[in-house]
Amino acid sequence: MIEEVLFDLLHIEMVNVLTGPCETNKTELNVTQLENVGYNTGYRLIKRITRETQRIKEELDVMKFICKDFWGAVFKKQIDNLRTNHQGIYVLVDNKFRFIANISSGKQYMGLMPKYLAFSCGLLRGALSNLGLKAIVTGEVVSPPSCRFQVQVSRS
Repeated sequence: MIEEVLFDLLHIEMVNVLTGPCETNKTELNVTQLENVGYNTGYRLIKRITRETQRIKEELDVMKFICKDFWGAVFKKQIDNLRTNHQGIYVLVDNKFRFIANISSGKQYMGLMPKYLAFSCGLLRGALSNLGLKAIVTGEVVSPPSCRFQVQVSRS
């Protein structure tokens, strides 16, 4: 319980420090830095989580592992919904995303949401990279606290 609170507070402080009040162009640069912190964290964290498991080879199995085991280890719950078009695009839906669950659902706060999703997008991208999938991860808030992460896997 206490580690969950500390993790939430750490995330809030990272967002505030890296994307604090500044000019618009600089805010965009800082969101990129926040995503890079998430990437490095996800890349390292997946090493610990997969230390005792066999290497996952299939793309869909990697995504299922991310939705169940990785998301469970980080956020203490599984992804609520995973959809795919079987052509390299996956949509992960979390109906109660913990980093935005305590933010008001009013329209005036929708502009803040990308800041609070940047770390998690990087976290997913880093974990997938370490598992052998190069991907573009974007996050969007449909209606708080529900959010959707779109993962587009590069097949090259």
